[in-house]
Amino acid sequence: QGQLVESGGGTVQAGGSLRLSCAGSGPRAITVYTMGWFRQAPGKEREFLAAINWNGGNTYYQDSVKGRFTISRDNAKNTLYLQMNNLKPEDTADYYCARTSKVNTPITSLEYDADVWGRGTQVTVTQ
Repeated sequence: QGQLVESGGGTVQAGGSLRLSCAGSGPRAITVYTMGWFRQAPGKEREFLAAINWNGGNTYYQDSVKGRFTISRDNAKNTLYLQMNNLKPEDTADYYCARTSKVNTPITSLEYDADVWGRGTQVTVTQ
């Protein structure tokens, strides 16, 4: 089934950028699946941020990140990305990638159907 491993988190000043990566291990760990990103800040509920279909032709963004974050994927590298620009202190959270094994469903269903998760990478945005 494969595993997902996030990287690229760190500490950045407000207005800065980071690019998160989510590497899939094992054959076809991400290539045929709808993938996405979530985050969870301390004391808050998990937030669904973005999703992308298997070939990158369809994407979805939560309003809180629309215009600032870009989700993409490179199936040849078995890797999912989240480019984060114009970061704000309220973006501070643990970020997780996830996938759903369900097919023929809207990519937004990932919010409820994610069944494989990475362990997360921490992002801290300072003033």
